[in-house]
Amino acid sequence: MRLKLIADDTSFDFFSRWRIWLGISALLVLVGFASFLIQGLNFGIDFRGGTTVRTESTEAVDVGLYRGALDPLGLGDITITEVFDPTFGPDENVAMIRIQAQDEAEAVKSETIAKVQEALRSVAPDIKFVSVESVGPKVSGELIQTAILAVTLAILAVLVYIWLRFEWQFALGAVAALVHDVVLTIGIFSELQIRFDLAIIAALLTIVGYSLNDTVVVFDRVRENLRKYKQKDLKEVLNLSINETMSRTLMTSITTLLALVSLYVLGGDVIRGFVFAMIWGIIVGTYSSIFVASTILLWLGVKRDWSKPTNTSGNQFADIDA
Repeated sequence: MRLKLIADDTSFDFFSRWRIWLGISALLVLVGFASFLIQGLNFGIDFRGGTTVRTESTEAVDVGLYRGALDPLGLGDITITEVFDPTFGPDENVAMIRIQAQDEAEAVKSETIAKVQEALRSVAPDIKFVSVESVGPKVSGELIQTAILAVTLAILAVLVYIWLRFEWQFALGAVAALVHDVVLTIGIFSELQIRFDLAIIAALLTIVGYSLNDTVVVFDRVRENLRKYKQKDLKEVLNLSINETMSRTLMTSITTLLALVSLYVLGGDVIRGFVFAMIWGIIVGTYSSIFVASTILLWLGVKRDWSKPTNTSGNQFADIDA
């Protein structure tokens, strides 16, 4: 017996209200962009600067206990992670504690570090402070610029790839969907003021790849059906293609979400922001593959030149394998 999320003969009309879907997407993008301009992002230590303290203890690291000892100090954003390494012995329990920069200073003051050490010794008497390192505002600014450049280059690379593989209309539809996904993800982090750090940049790049994969699967089926049903209207071909790939799209998204929801609930505070970004990105990425990328393609239209051989229909690069 085979599990089926979608029946083989589905025939949903995804484009009967395509103007409404585009309008909703445009509104959400504007809200996210406005929130970013008004509220900004709640940058983590990676982007704001701060101090990292590396500790070592014979006792097991209890992140909750460490955080409870440091919260009364009122130091703002504190990130505590346990460091795992197969070379560590049973008595080597290492933790990394990151404390945000205080009052725009280059580093946390020595008096503050002393208070942190005293607070941690109250819950772990044998704790050792192996190193103390600071990240200044200049380095943080460079990280922001590098992160923006990484996301921009990824989207431009997608534009070139889709343009070569399909037609320019397909490329614009795919890039519109990617920009939609990235802006909405940044927007939700701005609206909810969830901590935004380098892990979220990694999530954004992963979302770009996931959304692109979903869009290319749909576009590949669209191209096949454009050749197969030469007399059908573009809207009919798009509806047929999306219905044919719907089962695969939902199965992939749901199985991925099951793993991510488990990580969000059980993974702890350290990875929660990253996992939330991935969950949100998969939801909006699945939506955008259908209601943004394909709708943009319907709006722009696509030239159907059947005078060329099938394996090069579209342009001279259309037979490049994914």
